[in-house]
Amino acid sequence: MEATKILPVLKKKLAFLSGGKDRRSGLILTIPLCTEQTSMEELSATLDYLLGIPSEKCKARGFTVIVDGRKSQWNIVKTVVLMLQNVIPAEVSLVCVVKPDEFWDKKVPHFCFWKEKDRLGFEVILVSANKLTRYIEPCQLTDEFGGSLVYDHLDWLNKRLVFEKFTKESTSLLDELTVINENEKGSQAEKDRSSESNILPSFDPETVLQTGHELLSELQQRRFNGSEGGGGGTAWSPMDDELLAQPQVMKLLDSLREQYTKYQEVCRQRSKRSQLEEIQTKVMQVVNWLEGPGTEQLRTQWGIGDSIRATQALQQKHEEIESQHSEWFAVYVELNQQIAALLSAGDEEDLMELKGLQQQLSDVCYRQASQLEFRQNVLQSAHEFHMTAQDMSQQLDGLLGMLCADVAPADGAAIQQTLKHLEEKLKSVEGALQSLREKGQVLLDQMSTQTSFSYGKDVSIENKENIDHIHSVMEDMQLRKQRCEDMVDVRRLKMLQMVQLFKCEEDASQAVEWLGELLDALLKTHIRLGDDSQETKVLLEKHKKFVDVAQSTYDYGRQLLQATVVLCQSLRCTTRSSGDTLPRLNRVWKQFTVTSDERQHRLEMASAFHTAAEKILRESPELAELMVDVEAYEEVETVGKGLLDRLTVPVIFPDGSEQFFGSPGDMASSAESIRERMKLVEEKRFLQEEVEHLVTEFM
Repeated sequence: MEATKILPVLKKKLAFLSGGKDRRSGLILTIPLCTEQTSMEELSATLDYLLGIPSEKCKARGFTVIVDGRKSQWNIVKTVVLMLQNVIPAEVSLVCVVKPDEFWDKKVPHFCFWKEKDRLGFEVILVSANKLTRYIEPCQLTDEFGGSLVYDHLDWLNKRLVFEKFTKESTSLLDELTVINENEKGSQAEKDRSSESNILPSFDPETVLQTGHELLSELQQRRFNGSEGGGGGTAWSPMDDELLAQPQVMKLLDSLREQYTKYQEVCRQRSKRSQLEEIQTKVMQVVNWLEGPGTEQLRTQWGIGDSIRATQALQQKHEEIESQHSEWFAVYVELNQQIAALLSAGDEEDLMELKGLQQQLSDVCYRQASQLEFRQNVLQSAHEFHMTAQDMSQQLDGLLGMLCADVAPADGAAIQQTLKHLEEKLKSVEGALQSLREKGQVLLDQMSTQTSFSYGKDVSIENKENIDHIHSVMEDMQLRKQRCEDMVDVRRLKMLQMVQLFKCEEDASQAVEWLGELLDALLKTHIRLGDDSQETKVLLEKHKKFVDVAQSTYDYGRQLLQATVVLCQSLRCTTRSSGDTLPRLNRVWKQFTVTSDERQHRLEMASAFHTAAEKILRESPELAELMVDVEAYEEVETVGKGLLDRLTVPVIFPDGSEQFFGSPGDMASSAESIRERMKLVEEKRFLQEEVEHLVTEFM
């Protein structure tokens, strides 16, 4: 019985051989009853299958059957025990019925198995799961009975299926291989008839052998792992040779390898005879085509085209020729491999003929392949040459477009960027021309060697046309590049003048800003008038230098604007900023002039005031030297009041706007310093008048 026929029943695990053994080395058969109704027919089929697995020697030692009734009813357990009498009466030595703890106590007396021992043919005992170890070692029991034996029913079933499949396929394959090998031993006529028939077996020998080796390896590995188990004894596995007949697998593998080796030799001899005939036919087919139509196709292809499109058309035509050749070259490769394989076999009667065929085939194919490769290289070089020429032509067109377009300047930076872009394009054109020359020279060198592949045909006319075309293209590109270079020189000069123009305008605007900053600094920071005549003289000197700086700034701006006018006339264009820059420069300069004149006048008045005051205040306080002219006092008073009045007057610009020096606090501070000195002079004058009065009285 095969497992595949009752596979759904076996998957239910109605009974199983766990691999455990009793103390007599008999196998343990376990029947796990469940709460659901157990089909006796399915159980009987399962037992029939399981009992067919062990060897006769193993069966002779008897079985110990464990009927697990803990989840079943008593009447089912009784039925199963009685069924064992009909299924395996002679092989059963002991039946252990595993009972619930107290569930059957009242029902057991109705049926005493020990009284029926003679009629049943085996002993039946009722035992609890925890007392089952009295009869069977724990290491031989599975975990549901408190043992340590590992059992995987699905794994066991899968291995059984593999084993039975291998046994069936290997047996059938052995029969087929034997018949094939025996037929090969007959006469030559029988061999020929046999070679015409199908000699392929029903199963792939390699696959069957691999399956057998994997199965054998699994069996040996499980046995080895079992011998490493604890408990002091050998942990027997259901996949051991007693269940799966490991020697049977080894025997089948040995026989299969032997017949397969013979079969391979038969196939090799037949293949060799067939190859010899096919090789001779195919070699002549390849040689005849390559020396005939193949050579004629190449003789008609020598041009390189005068443009990319023409070259691509020639390349496409050459690809078609190569495609036709590749089919025959593939045949050549296959034939060469076949001949090499036959030569390695070392059959003396075929060596000379095979070597001759191989040499003839190689010479023709290599000559034709060299011609195809040379033609392909020429067309590839021509394509690259025309591609480079087209790329350079496009670059020259772009450069010419830039040169012919009007320059619309935005600022100096934009002009610089445009000039840089122009230089880059010119450099790119120079590189393209150099690349064109290199590729043209490569193509010319190839043209000079083309005659050696002409098959006797004079290709000087075709080559002359190709060479003239290559030189014409390179000369034309050289002339176009030279014309563009001349135009670039003119454009470069103009753009440099425009850069200079924008720079002058920018610097002129900067001069206006600087002059404005000087004016602002003059009004806000040039406030002090000095505390004495010496300090005032220093301030006057600084003011003159400050005015000189402003004058040079103004002159610089005027020069820049004059240069702008000259450049505009040269470029025949007007600028955006020069129109209002000159009025702004003049306006700021007039404001600065008015302010600096006012500052100069105030400093001069302050100098005169401090000089007169110091002359009075430096006089000795002794009576002989106290006398000062009244005019001196009046001069100090007049100059001081005029200076104080001057401080309160704003600077009036030509456009009518007004601006004060510094802040009101700064003006108050300067006025206070002047008043204090005027007060000292007044006190001295009063003192002098008193002295004069006293002198008059004494006189």
